[in-house]
Amino acid sequence: METRNIIAAISMSAAVIILYTLFFAPPPVTQENIAENNKTEQSSDAPSLDQKENIIEISREQALSESERIEFENQSIIGSISLKGAAIDDLTFKEYNVVLNGNEKVNLLAPRNSEQGYLVESGFITTDKNVKIPNANSIWSISGNNKLTPQSPIKLTWTNDEGISFEKEISIDEKFLFTVKQRVINSTNKKYDFYSYGQIIRNTAPEITNFYILHEGLVATLDDELIEEDYDDIEEKKFTRTAQKGWLGIGDKYWITSLIPPSGKEFKTTFDYKNKFRANFVATEPLELNSNSSVEDTMQIIVAAKRVDVIDGYAEALKIDKFDLTIDWGFLYFITKPLFFGIDYFFKLLGNYGLAIIAITICIRLVFFPLANFSFRSMAKMKALQPEMARLKELHKDDKMKLQQAMMALYKKEKVNPMSGCMPILVQIPVFFALYKVLFVTIEMRHMPFYGWIQDLSERDPTSLFNLFGLLPYDVPSFLVIGAWPIAMGVSMWIQQKLNPAPTDPMQAKIFMFFPLFLTVILAPFPAGLVIYWTVNNILTMAQQVFIMKRTTVKTTT
Repeated sequence: METRNIIAAISMSAAVIILYTLFFAPPPVTQENIAENNKTEQSSDAPSLDQKENIIEISREQALSESERIEFENQSIIGSISLKGAAIDDLTFKEYNVVLNGNEKVNLLAPRNSEQGYLVESGFITTDKNVKIPNANSIWSISGNNKLTPQSPIKLTWTNDEGISFEKEISIDEKFLFTVKQRVINSTNKKYDFYSYGQIIRNTAPEITNFYILHEGLVATLDDELIEEDYDDIEEKKFTRTAQKGWLGIGDKYWITSLIPPSGKEFKTTFDYKNKFRANFVATEPLELNSNSSVEDTMQIIVAAKRVDVIDGYAEALKIDKFDLTIDWGFLYFITKPLFFGIDYFFKLLGNYGLAIIAITICIRLVFFPLANFSFRSMAKMKALQPEMARLKELHKDDKMKLQQAMMALYKKEKVNPMSGCMPILVQIPVFFALYKVLFVTIEMRHMPFYGWIQDLSERDPTSLFNLFGLLPYDVPSFLVIGAWPIAMGVSMWIQQKLNPAPTDPMQAKIFMFFPLFLTVILAPFPAGLVIYWTVNNILTMAQQVFIMKRTTVKTTT
């Protein structure tokens, strides 16, 4: 049947792509290979950095001890600001562990002279080469408070030999927001132009998921356009764009380091790589600093866990254009984000994300109930017509044209559409993909348990058939980790398949017989939450299908 061919082609093509991406996709190009060929010249209007600076591979702890620091802390983060360069280069998330049930917290930022250096800096540049401005090696002084908290901002100062002083007033909220008010004070009789900038530096690309449905790397929204650049793309080619509004940053799967330029002012954004990754903005219009006067500018820095309520809250409160896209909702944004809110609603109601997934599955089945009813009625009629179809094939076995005409006449007489069984599957594919996206990218699912052996719904079922689900005292290779939930999904799919009309072609019958096993192996590495969704969906589908089949009868005449 054409319907089965279409479904088989779509499903197997998707499965092959997923299998290839998970297990056989080539590794990303290494920085060592690209760096030798990267000859791009530094933009003349970008913040001045010594690109030939050698990265000393020392531990994070050693690097932290090499400079005097100002500590900061609130309810969500803890870390320090280096007085050398006035960079925010030490930040730890207090609420997130590196591994499930572990004690080590997630460290995101690190000093520039460590291998995993990752920091944020800000300041002013000028086209006047006779004016010395603070750089990465400048030592700032602390004035007033010596610890940054939500109740006590700090003030840093640095003065050059020409009589120009630079000040930073840094404040922090209870979550992930730093506000930096920068000021230049001119004590001379001369006039200068200064341009404010902010910059994120990351020495090396982190270990990324490398899965096509998730972007990890340099990201921005500039004048309503979402910009996503992978690490290897930037290693090969610099990105530059001028915009009137927006934000920029570097995003991981669960974390974002971002800069929000001063509001209402045009700025130039640059993503580039010269021994390190840089994402920066520079104001295009200068601040005119007259004699014996001062100029100032304000920018925001958000170094956050990608919690939906936090990201959306900052987007609304600070009026940051499209800041919610720091979470990679994908091109099905209009389905993916509402699905998250539905799951989150049921989580708050039921107290468990696994139960919330089951609840949203029931809701999805209710939405598609009329469409599924129509499809199942048609499939039930098709199954009832199998004997008559077999008779026609035998009668017209030597004349394919007459067989086709007789089959079409039978479909018309019994009011059966052989393509109707495909429609619910095609309609549900975007919903399934959107739900997978939600489970894959949202930090709310991270380290969230279900019941029994499922301790993290965002990870695969950890059990395996090949050691009898942990009863035998040995571990199995990762490709043999086929857990109880994927097997339950495969069994439910096999039972569901038996309820459908059997293919009359022997080759198709063999393909469909192995299809549940094939998908069980393919989906075993997927998040347990997604497999739970699919299993429950199969069970609900079977219940609906059995009910309709019992009420559907077809009378045929010869």
